[in-house]
Amino acid sequence: MSDRGLTDDVLRSTLVRGPTPVRVELAEHDPAWADRFAVRAAELRRALGGRARLVEHIGSTAVPRLAAKPIVDIVVGIDDPDDEPAYLPELEAVGYDVRVRQPGHRCLRIGEPDEPVNLHCYRPEDDEVHRYLLFRDRLRSDDADRRLYEDTKRSLTGREWPDVNYYAEAKRPVIMEILRRAGWDG
Repeated sequence: MSDRGLTDDVLRSTLVRGPTPVRVELAEHDPAWADRFAVRAAELRRALGGRARLVEHIGSTAVPRLAAKPIVDIVVGIDDPDDEPAYLPELEAVGYDVRVRQPGHRCLRIGEPDEPVNLHCYRPEDDEVHRYLLFRDRLRSDDADRRLYEDTKRSLTGREWPDVNYYAEAKRPVIMEILRRAGWDG
């Protein structure tokens, strides 16, 4: 969402339910997050078959030793995320609920309140997919960048945000700094 500049109007146009105030709290890394991903990944592959061209665990819960919001993030590669009839009925049938509609991107949610999962649908070759994976892999392999990112997140917790996307936007400068060190030139 930040590519267009984050504003309340942008959020209202992309969030299916509109902005939702949130207080971000972090949890210490939990190895069960990888298990939650594995269960959901298998479910996605069963539901979508070959239409799921890529299924990856992304975000902070995919990085050992990194504190995170206890929400597992998954990216799935779909040939055309805007063609909802080609995949959305199968995702809704297993319980996913659309939360974000943007050109070339859908975000769905399942598992609330106990085991929440965000599912991001992009074309497999989308730059955003590459950024997610590059960032995850950098944090897995570089202790200093992982600590920098966690310190940044901790500095932003414990306050009320008009929507979680504002929290994400506040982390963006550090994310871009880490991505540049990882070789991102976009």
